[in-house]
Amino acid sequence: MYKIQTLNNISPVGLAKLPTDQYSIADTVDSPDAIILRSFKMHDMEIPPSLKAVGRAGAGVNNIPLDKMSAAGIPVFNAPGANANAVKELVIASIFIAARNITEAVKYTEALEGEDAELSKMVEAGKKKYAGFEVPGRTIGVVGLGAIGRMVANTCIDLGMNVVGFDPGLTVDGAWQLSSKISRANSVEEMLGTVDFLTVHVPLIDATRDLINSQNVTKMKDTAVVINLARGGIVNDGAVCDALDAGKLGAYVTDFPNNRTKKTSKVIGLPHLGASTGEAEDNCAVMVADQVRDYLENGNIRNSVNFPNVSMRRDTPYRLVVCNANVPNMVGQISTIMADAGLNINDMINQSRGDIAYTIVDSDTEISDAVLHRIKSLDGVMIARAIQEG
Repeated sequence: MYKIQTLNNISPVGLAKLPTDQYSIADTVDSPDAIILRSFKMHDMEIPPSLKAVGRAGAGVNNIPLDKMSAAGIPVFNAPGANANAVKELVIASIFIAARNITEAVKYTEALEGEDAELSKMVEAGKKKYAGFEVPGRTIGVVGLGAIGRMVANTCIDLGMNVVGFDPGLTVDGAWQLSSKISRANSVEEMLGTVDFLTVHVPLIDATRDLINSQNVTKMKDTAVVINLARGGIVNDGAVCDALDAGKLGAYVTDFPNNRTKKTSKVIGLPHLGASTGEAEDNCAVMVADQVRDYLENGNIRNSVNFPNVSMRRDTPYRLVVCNANVPNMVGQISTIMADAGLNINDMINQSRGDIAYTIVDSDTEISDAVLHRIKSLDGVMIARAIQEG
């Protein structure tokens, strides 16, 4: 029986992927085999010695201490693309809300008082103040062309917009999923002066912190709209609010409001709604539950943010998985220990990612505790686990 600890409310649709005859699931668990969470901050949490995997029911993993997990041989799984449609829809909504001055117009209307005839006159008198513009023919810059960025870019093309994209890490597969009508920029700075909208879809790391800042926001059009539904900190709120106050920017849509943005007109603050749909929560939970289950039961790794992706079909009931430092001769030492114990290797795969290497070995014979102990004793080995089918 595997024990799963949930640190947030996880969609029951996803947890249903973990059968009750094999999995015990609760928010308080002694010696959990895996943790599934959403936004809970694990950085100050003591890591249980029993922990084998962490599943983040979402894309971002800033709330998880990846270095600590990697050092302990614990893969961290996420759900890239599972919430992409939800975020894409909110980006598209943000474009129209900003272009048509919707939030300011709603506030104006809600503040009107008087009889219906008076209100009608005030509505007609006030509407010119909130006149906006249409989006066909406008240009949007999309920074980050992962699952979300690609969907945003393609949808904007369908809306008749001009799209400029920037992503130095764009894969060949990712490029194939983009419309041929999308133009490529060589840097963020290159696109800033040409766009009517700018939307960011990158993780918050040192390289992306303050990506839009006081030095480059001044290069944008006075009417341009900045949209940040990715992570707080990618856009420097102070710099953008200063530009808005000075009339050097058109609007700012942020999913991460604070006291500075609240005090600034032309800021549309949302309460972190990007992936807040029932469908997105279900999709993320399903994906990460499937990945955690496949790892616990088969040792396969899919969509890990700190381990290599390694999967192998099972043709025997006995499997060994080993995580170790990526140094020479580890596979040779593992093979020698198995050979000394008379274990035949039916199949094997080894992959590495940075400083971490991961090996899956299938054997025709049960892997004993003595063999596991010898492998665990090898210098550089973080975890070694025997998985018996059934």
